[in-house]
Amino acid sequence: MGRLFGTDGIRGVANDLLTCERALQVGRAAANVIIPKGHAKKKILIGMDTRQSSTMLTAALASGICSVGVDVEVLGVVPTPAVAYLVRKYKAAAGIMISASHNSAEFNGIKIFNSEGYKLADELEERIESVVLDNTPPCAMADALELGTVTISETAVDDYVDYVKNTTNVSLSGLNVAIDCANGSSSATAEKLFTALGANCHMLFDDPDGLNINRGCGSTHMESLRDYVITHKLDAGLAFDGDADRFLCVDNNGVIIDGDIIMAVMALDMKSRGALNHNTVVGTIMTNFGFNKFCEENGINFVATKVGDRYVLEHMLLEDLSFGGEQSGHLIMREYSTTGDGQLTAVQLLSSIVRAGKKLSELTGVMTKYPQAMVNIKVSAEAKLAIFTDEKVKAILDEAKRRIGSTGRLVVRPSGTEPLVRIMAEGEDEALIIEVVNNTAAKVEKALSAY
Repeated sequence: MGRLFGTDGIRGVANDLLTCERALQVGRAAANVIIPKGHAKKKILIGMDTRQSSTMLTAALASGICSVGVDVEVLGVVPTPAVAYLVRKYKAAAGIMISASHNSAEFNGIKIFNSEGYKLADELEERIESVVLDNTPPCAMADALELGTVTISETAVDDYVDYVKNTTNVSLSGLNVAIDCANGSSSATAEKLFTALGANCHMLFDDPDGLNINRGCGSTHMESLRDYVITHKLDAGLAFDGDADRFLCVDNNGVIIDGDIIMAVMALDMKSRGALNHNTVVGTIMTNFGFNKFCEENGINFVATKVGDRYVLEHMLLEDLSFGGEQSGHLIMREYSTTGDGQLTAVQLLSSIVRAGKKLSELTGVMTKYPQAMVNIKVSAEAKLAIFTDEKVKAILDEAKRRIGSTGRLVVRPSGTEPLVRIMAEGEDEALIIEVVNNTAAKVEKALSAY
């Protein structure tokens, strides 16, 4: 991780770590780095989620960008993947999304996409950090008559919805689905999209007030969606996170389906249609071991990367692969998108159901999950580094691995977006896994408290 950028952009509490001043500096630096002085004037797009702080940060970013002579087009409330798509459609130099994804309302973040819709390379992020934090090199400010201007897009939502709608030729007519928008970005797009495809939509948590994003809803809190699907006997429940780049679902029996199982269902469908490049799916070290078994049983290759969609995509681009993702529901379909897109994934999954002529609960039986347990420990920045160097912590982890044995595994990693260390255990014996992960987390938390 860099000094400002984590694995998914810049994150912080709004008006605390992520202030107007910092946003202005980032906008100014990003425009300078991405559009060197002397180039013809170009524009940068800014989209946002529904947080109360998003409009404030949009104004600050736009001011910084305009101050160095670059135009801004404000997209309004849109999903993160809409920015990645529209930056190409609108021929912009870059796109910026203001969102803290699945985090609660007090947080916000800044994600930057290049002109091709991909997240910025590490080298560009480091150059932006150097300008913001070290004033190296100083920003080239525009003359008074060369300042950028701000325009408001009137077409962003419709252009994005039309694009995702046209990624399938399958009608969803006859499907009854509940859609949990997390009071976030998909509140602006989901009903329009899925209704246009023919689905009968029951809309939930699509009334954002600036503070209720992800609050007891969305892909991180799926209990209400599950109960609604069961009560109303629906075919599926769709759940997005705050910026709609992640998607999880509930099947017709009310069973919560995570990203690994969604990947299994979609991988089989893609393989049957010849759409799975090199017959390979990319996951991460956190992908359930049951997915490995599923791939072995179905003649599909599996590759695991570090945690983070940027690493999944990096490998997909390197090997020309078409499909990959994370257990969290951040799935990437390179045929259609340059980043994870929750609504696109949902459209493709529902299309798979229609093509198969089966219920979702029947399709998800292709993969059996191994029991997993995970505990998050809140830590300081210094403690994040200490998990790799502290001898006491290493001894605790070695003991945990010994207890799990060869039939399971232990994964310990610092979060790239939050002040957390995640400890995950996986294996055949669920009771042992739960006991080991809780015991290990308690010991590690105590050892890291010294930092």
